[in-house]
Amino acid sequence: MSKVISKTQLIDVLSQWQSGQICVEKMQVWMIDNFEPDEFSIGKGEAEHTVEAMHIVMNEYELVDETKCLASGAKLAIEFVNSTSDTFMATRSAFLRNGFKD
Repeated sequence: MSKVISKTQLIDVLSQWQSGQICVEKMQVWMIDNFEPDEFSIGKGEAEHTVEAMHIVMNEYELVDETKCLASGAKLAIEFVNSTSDTFMATRSAFLRNGFKD
């Protein structure tokens, strides 16, 4: 049986990082430990666009060099995960363009 990663869990980790409760390294380790699409059910029961947003956020934070992560990106990631089908593309673009240092 696969482990389920809920939207609430992901937002909680991002919120902890945004508020300084955990460091970027701990946030990234959580992403690495929990983003295995073959082993984890990401966003089970959520709308398709929400599941896709969760996959994009977790994949980006899993792969990025932690020195490129901006704490302000947490807010953009949360907005993206909370997006509607109408705001999906705009929040995706904002997260990918402004959530990281170049």
